[in-house]
Amino acid sequence: MKITRIFAHRVELPLHEGSYKWSGGKSVSIFDSTIIGVETDSGLIGYGEVCPLGPFYLPAYAEGVRAGLRELSPHLIGFDPCELWKLNYRMDAVLKGHPYVKSGIDIACWDILGKATGLAVCELLGGRFGDSIRLYRAISQTPPDEMAANVAGYRSEGYTRFQLKVGGDPDQDIERIRQVRAILPASNRLVADANTGWTQHEAMRVVRAVRDLDVYIEQPCLTYEECLAVRRNTDHPFVLDENIDGLDMLLRAKADLAMDVVNLKISKLGGLTKTAQLRDLCVSMGIAMTLEDSWGGDIATAAIAHLAHSTPEEYRFTSTDFNSYVSVCNATGAPQRENGFMKASFLPGLGIEPRFEVIGPRLVVVD
Repeated sequence: MKITRIFAHRVELPLHEGSYKWSGGKSVSIFDSTIIGVETDSGLIGYGEVCPLGPFYLPAYAEGVRAGLRELSPHLIGFDPCELWKLNYRMDAVLKGHPYVKSGIDIACWDILGKATGLAVCELLGGRFGDSIRLYRAISQTPPDEMAANVAGYRSEGYTRFQLKVGGDPDQDIERIRQVRAILPASNRLVADANTGWTQHEAMRVVRAVRDLDVYIEQPCLTYEECLAVRRNTDHPFVLDENIDGLDMLLRAKADLAMDVVNLKISKLGGLTKTAQLRDLCVSMGIAMTLEDSWGGDIATAAIAHLAHSTPEEYRFTSTDFNSYVSVCNATGAPQRENGFMKASFLPGLGIEPRFEVIGPRLVVVD
């Protein structure tokens, strides 16, 4: 089997809540997502999705996905999409860096491999662990009482994991954490995710002020060294996200005992192939994981579900269902939330089909 064409669509994903706000005053109301298709000489077509969280979160932006595809795709025509590591080796050779550009192609090739073998992607990634995947809900940054009310509302929908967007004024963040933790039962998990928004001294103030609470601290500062300094001065469970952008940083963080949980985002690492490599290493090293992506709709949610469902449950801290945050359905067959859980499809590949009446015409075509 050979790749004969790579193409892309653009789709806007408005949010049900109107906007999503996090550290530093950053916010998004409509996400710009790219649907990537990989076509083969056998007639099989696979699909992936890449949706950066705006250009101010990670070194990625929506137009960059499409520009990168124009540069990268000609070098992949004629390659076997089922030889995933060979394909990734080729992508890294012809385009240095830019993992988010490569992610959608890699996901689409996993979709092809599943369709070719008649297996769901999670089965190809190692097997299906458990019946479902526990989800978290990200709580957009608003005043403390509003965030607590939002958490209460999502608890009624079955969520038991909450990622509180902090990283603003430390005094207000302390109050956010306190108010939300006060309404949660002990069995619910609360993560205070600063998304790099605090300086080191601000982070130290916050962790000391909430030392009596059961809360995870996620990515408090911009640099790895700052986060490590905070980690060494608190006994809260600690999560790293933005700093873990490859195998080298994961190994460094493990050696430094810098985290208890790591957030693995598919597009940040370059696709399912490389994310699964880090996932398997985390399982070997005993590190729990949040398995997700930067954002997306139904196709991205399907990829997340297959990655998470193929991960042993004891190392699966949580995942997310981005398609429940947005008001546009860009594919049929994607996982749907049920009482705070989702499950990967049993159909071959990702188990999805794009809704072409929604995603519109092809903007990038390389053959």
